Amino acid sequence: MAKRKSKKVDGAANITDGCNPELVDGARFDGILEIPIIEKPEKLMVPSGMVPFSKMDRIEDPRRFAVCEYELDVEFADLLRDPDKYVKELRRYQAFVTPDASLYWDMPLAAQIVNKYRNHAVGHYMQSKGIYTIPNVRWGDERTYTCGFLPEPLAFLGVEKHSIVSIGSYGVVKTHDEKRHFRAGLEAMLEWLEPEVVLVYGSTPDDVFGEYWKYSEFVRYPDWTSYQRRDEEQAQPEETLRKPGREG
Repeated sequence: MAKRKSKKVDGAANITDGCNPELVDGARFDGILEIPIIEKPEKLMVPSGMVPFSKMDRIEDPRRFAVCEYELDVEFADLLRDPDKYVKELRRYQAFVTPDASLYWDMPLAAQIVNKYRNHAVGHYMQSKGIYTIPNVRWGDERTYTCGFLPEPLAFLGVEKHSIVSIGSYGVVKTHDEKRHFRAGLEAMLEWLEPEVVLVYGSTPDDVFGEYWKYSEFVRYPDWTSYQRRDEEQAQPEETLRKPGREG
């Protein structure tokens, strides 16, 4: 699959005032839907731990954590409404994972597109403020990770190839249907983006991840509840599955 060439949009000429145009000032956009691009960092950095946005105040050493939003949308709604309010706080952390506003499998495609745009608009804004930003990749139903409905997979727009990405499996790989959708989206992501590193917030069941770990370096982090239950003093990833032949 070939990724549509990204293009530069001056200012926010094509964005209405209702979409917070200041968030995408200076951004490059990807695809016919013009999703803001999260630029590939010069150096790939793997966070020591992950903490949900709503639990930031429980962390004693922010320099060891990436802030993520793998939780109910209401928990990080303030971040989506007023991201500038949190820039100073987020600069204290090791990294920032772009928001995870929901892309449910039974959600209308228009709503999935809007949430994808919002996730990247906030991510671009944080990156423009000098915060190390990692794109969260979230797919919904097959319309978002295949070219059968749109000319490009919505889920992967705005994410550069051969970089670092983050995905959330927490709460979405329980049933047979959930695993089927997640596995199909994971396979499409690995084929389309060819990421060097994949951060995983949540479990990595063998019947979902088992045949794919060799295509990238997967780093697994416990969800917040599991992390607290383990009562660790430091936030270390649960497990790193390294791509064969990679050093480190």
